[in-house]
Amino acid sequence: MSQITPTLIWYYYICPREVWLMAHEINPEQDNQLMEIGRLIHEATYKRAKKEITMGSMKVDLIKRENGELIVGEIKKSSRFEQSAKMQLAYYLYNLKRIGIDARGELLIPKEKKKIVVELSEELEAELEKAITDIKKIIAKETPPALVKTKYCGKCAYSDFCWS
Repeated sequence: MSQITPTLIWYYYICPREVWLMAHEINPEQDNQLMEIGRLIHEATYKRAKKEITMGSMKVDLIKRENGELIVGEIKKSSRFEQSAKMQLAYYLYNLKRIGIDARGELLIPKEKKKIVVELSEELEAELEKAITDIKKIIAKETPPALVKTKYCGKCAYSDFCWS
């Protein structure tokens, strides 16, 4: 069974089918224009912070210290997927806490000049634990979940795979 990654947490809040596809290494279209824009925004912003820190299965966009506090940042191109981005960032904080590192999160959306603070709470941890349980169930299935048309399908990198 696949390891639960921050990317699977992200997809869980958008589409269970994407969770299954990604976990079974059926990768989305890599030349998808929206994915490329996201990569460019990531490279061009927040140049003074340490970027792309890899910790196990986690690849944190940026990490910094501010007034003695560790801050983990996640850069997104828009707030369209705000809930999934917050949960992905919370998952970083959850995993760091499990190894004894306290940190605060910042969801950064440079195009909108937004910074959303994310702090791990008992409620957020409980929600993540439920998501992890659900993701494990989705991954364990022999076939992907049924197609369900959502507002995200039109620009999804898996669109051709699902709807062709």
